[in-house]
Amino acid sequence: MNQELETATFAGGCFWCTEAVFLAIEGVKSVRSGYIGGLTQNPTYKEICNGDTGHAEAIEIVFDPNIISFGELLELFFATHDPTTLNRQGNDIGTQYRSEIFYHNENQKQLSLEYISILNHENTFGKPVVTKVSLAPIFYPAETYHSNYYNLNKTQSYCNYVITPKMEKLKKVYSDKLKK
Repeated sequence: MNQELETATFAGGCFWCTEAVFLAIEGVKSVRSGYIGGLTQNPTYKEICNGDTGHAEAIEIVFDPNIISFGELLELFFATHDPTTLNRQGNDIGTQYRSEIFYHNENQKQLSLEYISILNHENTFGKPVVTKVSLAPIFYPAETYHSNYYNLNKTQSYCNYVITPKMEKLKKVYSDKLKK
């Protein structure tokens, strides 16, 4: 039986990083970088960078649950960013870099809360997970130059220093989940 495609929305710091990770995953049909969870309508990158709009840099993933489950996407999300730092990922600091899951249905909400509970119970990160779980409000797509940023700008210093190590870890630890 063929299910319809589903949507997952994750904020895990810089969307260039998270987009690159999920674009490489089998069963992921598309990934859009954008802004979510703030007050300003149609925010721009420049506006969210100052942290005043309340938006997080996020990605909207369209995936085939027959190939990859939401639970597997959660596993990848938590494995490829630091969910223990509030409003920070590495040198990126501000509310726009927070760790947050924006759920689209009750199943996603429950799976997310259960996964965080397990991570905390097992003390996976040595510190509590601060990732918020919120109902997905309007997602505003980022400007086009952010699309597929890593793959188009691998030699840029940020990409080379921050994203390439994440991609190498992904290839090493999750090679079975990568697109062929």
